[in-house]
Amino acid sequence: MIRAETDTGWILIRHPDHAFLAGQFAAAWGNTEFPRPEPFDRIVAAVAHHDDGWLARDAAPVLTPEGKPEGFTKALVGAYSAFEEIDLPAYLAVRGEATRAAAAIDPLAGILISMHTVNLLSEQADLSTIAPAHRPAHAAFLDDQRAWQAETAAREGFSAAALARGFEFLQCCDNLSLIACAGLDRVATLRHTHPDSGGARHALTCTPAGPGTWTVSPWPFATARLEFDLPYRVLGQKVFGDVDAYRAAVAAASVRQTRVVIHAA
Repeated sequence: MIRAETDTGWILIRHPDHAFLAGQFAAAWGNTEFPRPEPFDRIVAAVAHHDDGWLARDAAPVLTPEGKPEGFTKALVGAYSAFEEIDLPAYLAVRGEATRAAAAIDPLAGILISMHTVNLLSEQADLSTIAPAHRPAHAAFLDDQRAWQAETAAREGFSAAALARGFEFLQCCDNLSLIACAGLDRVATLRHTHPDSGGARHALTCTPAGPGTWTVSPWPFATARLEFDLPYRVLGQKVFGDVDAYRAAVAAASVRQTRVVIHAA
């Protein structure tokens, strides 16, 4: 889950719904200044399904040791620094399943999602928050993912440059979706720089512009304004005594929709 705290409880968003929003951003990419990455349709599909491995876990969500919903928060946008709150072996299993599920449909998607996973667990991770007992499994998981990427890329004939561009694009769309889902209320630079039609690379700045609204500059999308609906659930309780009570509350919560707006500065 992605969680945002309210005065009385939590707003919860499922990872696959976040990924679907990221896929909508990906599909909207491209104008005279910023070209689309190729193969575009395959990369967009990878973005839209990069968190499919969370389907089962979000259907049976769990609690932190403090009795809070285990989930991604706006404090983690741009850096993973709270591994003490999650069950790392279960998290690695989810991430591994996301790669396997995507690769079964399209090896390119599998590699891009695996690259995203490795980046989350290395460059973006605060390894000091990983329990010492879990660090060997963490290291082995990264080694296995990198080896699988190299083997699959060689077999399928994917170039390093094409994979790097697809990876950067996935991370940017994922980052923008997380900003919207977590309700980030500060200026942020989206992940990686992105090439214009002349090959020059640009950092993209995302700025809050009102409730549920952000601007992006420079503007990489085909239209000057994007509007999408995002499903979420509201819980009226902050701490739960046991996971059964928490799951019952999630199941009983009605699904609502909020509007996400991204427009040119």
